[in-house]
Amino acid sequence: MKKLAALALGAVMTAAMAVSAQAGTLEDVKKKGFVQCGVSQGLPGFSNPDDKGNWTGLDVDFCRAVAAAVFGDPNKVKFTPLSAKERFTALRSGEVDILSRNTTWTMQRDTELGLNFAGVNYYDGQGFMVRKSLGVTSALQLNGAAVCTNTGTTTELNVADYFRAHKMQYEVVAFEKADEVVKAYDEGRCDVYTTDRSGLAAQRLKLKNPDEHIILPEIISKEPLGPVVRHGDDQWFDIVKWTLFAMINAEELGVTSKNVDEMKKSTNPSIRRLLGVEGKFGENIGLGSDWAYNIIKHVGNYGESYDRNVGPKTPLGLARGLNALWNKGGIMYAPPVR
Repeated sequence: MKKLAALALGAVMTAAMAVSAQAGTLEDVKKKGFVQCGVSQGLPGFSNPDDKGNWTGLDVDFCRAVAAAVFGDPNKVKFTPLSAKERFTALRSGEVDILSRNTTWTMQRDTELGLNFAGVNYYDGQGFMVRKSLGVTSALQLNGAAVCTNTGTTTELNVADYFRAHKMQYEVVAFEKADEVVKAYDEGRCDVYTTDRSGLAAQRLKLKNPDEHIILPEIISKEPLGPVVRHGDDQWFDIVKWTLFAMINAEELGVTSKNVDEMKKSTNPSIRRLLGVEGKFGENIGLGSDWAYNIIKHVGNYGESYDRNVGPKTPLGLARGLNALWNKGGIMYAPPVR
């Protein structure tokens, strides 16, 4: 019995040590002086480098927002481009502190893989893109098609489910890197390109003749995309989660990067708490009282980031749709700071 008890105690201690080893991300981040953020290998509008290596996009903005919350400086962040296949390994191993890379929140990823999704920064769904010359107007006309997609993504299972449910045949042409998928599709090695509809809009910009391709109307899945952290560090989870919530709440309250200084004089209790004028909400997550002020001042609210990167006036031209605030016809909603 004593031996069994000792073994049990050893197992508990080992588990506790494993959790402890994952804890302390904020301390580690402060020690090295920057946030290491895992992003895509190049997805316009979401995380994409220019020819000088400067990253922009909705997911990049979120990384910068976390840096602003922690350091008061949105530039204290470094980016690690990751394929869909290697992204979770990089996060679990500690290579990156946060994954902000058009990643779908699923139960298997949230539980079995030891990850925590901090929320949704883009509500999406899987779709199909084809050449206009095919004369196809519906995904139900794709029987026998060769379909290009990425390995290590939810798209593979979704497309299998869709074609099986509609008793259609298809052939998968899969690649690890997104640019390999785009190249194969552009060269005619497959009839169809499938991924999240936002991804299709972004990747279409890379094609030789973007106007020769259309995105079909069907949406075949729910793809809630958002930032991800490791299990085992609640403080870091809270920081990342509330960074997103601060950006959403700021938009709802009308606080922008341009008026945030003036808004500190507001008599609205919700605004005063958000901007650190009242309460000690930053202290509760290990940050200064100006954590949310710094996010909004340096990066902007959620709406500003959306419009700048993927909105109707950008090359992607994505309407807000589901990603509009809950009181503006969408489902974007955040818990209050109080």
